Amino acid sequence: MHKFDCTVDKRSRKAMTAYLQGHYRYNTMNSWNRSTSYAHNMKVHNLGLDRETANKLYDLMQCGNFYDTINDLIVNFGEEHGYSWQAGFNGRSGGYLVLYQGERKPSGYKSYCLQCSQLNYTSVLENSGKCGKCGSDRRDFPTTHMVVNSFPGRGTDDYEDFEDWEMYQLRERVELLRSFAKLADAIVAEAVYMAKEYNATEEEYTVVNTRLVMA
Repeated sequence: MHKFDCTVDKRSRKAMTAYLQGHYRYNTMNSWNRSTSYAHNMKVHNLGLDRETANKLYDLMQCGNFYDTINDLIVNFGEEHGYSWQAGFNGRSGGYLVLYQGERKPSGYKSYCLQCSQLNYTSVLENSGKCGKCGSDRRDFPTTHMVVNSFPGRGTDDYEDFEDWEMYQLRERVELLRSFAKLADAIVAEAVYMAKEYNATEEEYTVVNTRLVMA
């Protein structure tokens, strides 16, 4: 099984620079945008898996809940880096894990509807406290409501040669990318675990809809 993380000598400028310059990169949006960032090729055929495991993964990837735990790993990565750095899949088939820049900041919303969850920029103390959409009661957020944004249009270290970087800056970037590589390894490990423990099976289900009729 392919491993993305590797040891880098953080005492050596040459070793760190070589690691950063040689890191795989991919588009943050589309190729025409010309913005790229550090990335990992996560396509199944690139993971060094045996044929049985790879074939099971292709089937499991069609299941709606396959990505639940994987998405949790990605969210945790963002949390660990204060959302200044985030990860996400890109590519036509979503086969590339890309490092994105982002932020977490106050959304401006002060309250929400208890019934329909509509958000509101005013506190219940500032007006009637009723939802303008459904008329139900609203409630103030107990703490400042925050929103997470990502910036897929931004590239990271595009065309950077790192010659003017201080040693501490190089170390910080290397540590970030090793954390990113550990995320990729954790995703692969989780996928392999699911391939061993689960099978993709068909399930019939009924969808109930409502309609107006003459009665």
